[in-house]
Amino acid sequence: MRTLVAMSGGVDSSVAAARLLAAGDEVVGVTLHLWDYPDDGSVRGRCCAPEDIHDARRVADRLGFPHYAFDRRELFRDTVVDPFVDAYVGGTTPSPCVRCNRGVKIPELLRLATELGADRVATGHYARIVQHGERYELHRAIDRAKDQSYFLHMLGQATLARLAFPLGELDKATVRAEAHALALPGADKGESQELCFVPNGRYDAFVAERAPERVRPGPILDASGVAVGQHDGIHAFTLGQRKNLGVALGRRAYVVGIDAENAAVRLGERAELAATTALLEETSLGPDLEPPFDCDVLVRYRGTGYGARIEAEQGGLRVVFREPVVAVVPGQFAVFVRGERVLGGGVIRHTTTLGGESRQRASTPPASGAPGPHTAHEEGTA
Repeated sequence: MRTLVAMSGGVDSSVAAARLLAAGDEVVGVTLHLWDYPDDGSVRGRCCAPEDIHDARRVADRLGFPHYAFDRRELFRDTVVDPFVDAYVGGTTPSPCVRCNRGVKIPELLRLATELGADRVATGHYARIVQHGERYELHRAIDRAKDQSYFLHMLGQATLARLAFPLGELDKATVRAEAHALALPGADKGESQELCFVPNGRYDAFVAERAPERVRPGPILDASGVAVGQHDGIHAFTLGQRKNLGVALGRRAYVVGIDAENAAVRLGERAELAATTALLEETSLGPDLEPPFDCDVLVRYRGTGYGARIEAEQGGLRVVFREPVVAVVPGQFAVFVRGERVLGGGVIRHTTTLGGESRQRASTPPASGAPGPHTAHEEGTA
């Protein structure tokens, strides 16, 4: 079998390639050039860092298979980075790792596999694919600390049929040990939990730098609506945030909402963040699933699964939580799981809190002007 392996230059994809070679596959390595960092050594050990293509090629040379690099920077900018900025300026929280896998990495790798005569695509994701007859299921990784199935929940049957995740049954320690045993270049390469295009974690600075004319100041209000401070832009605040608020009220306070029209950050108590329902759009479900059904719902990467009922809703799905859940974030993805299996999910468009308040994700990010409700981004390696 000829397998195209997505090579990031890191430990995971390198070991995935080595395992497939050992199993007898004809391996072709491919690296997608998605983002540029200054080639001055200031950024290392990050996805898309300057040395990644070089490191991937060194691994391919070491193991003896061909390697190719393809420029997809424009697609990545249009599909992931620009919408990321638009969402933050518009007051919503993007899910760039899901968007990247769905709109850039997986479809581009599959297309390149066809062009290069490969039967399937393998990646270093920590997830599993289980086949039942003609049906394919996405399952969570054995190593829950590394599980990345959250970012892949939307993959359909035709895509799953052409994918392989060689690391899904392994833990990270085993993968690292195999890299050392094979003397692979980059065996000691570190990992990052930050976004590949914001390596320092300063999303607010990144957004302000790329959209300075669309960031505006406004008031910080207490629970009674009295201004207790000023901010430089709502993109610097997140739903549920309680640190670095820029004000001292003498008691614990959380960001519980933002007035889009007035760009006002509203503070309150944690109880105001508890959601009872969530309306989802851009939904996907396994072919054997039909609402209503019960499952656990992940509302953030590496988050706890919350019991819920999934119901049909015009244009999407509705999640009805068994118990109120704190900080269900419009713009993030809710992912359905049952045991090991990932059932599907969707992007959170609207939530209803315990107190009856609604929070909603804008349907389309604004080109300029008024921000909307702002919430927290969940980053993760994908």
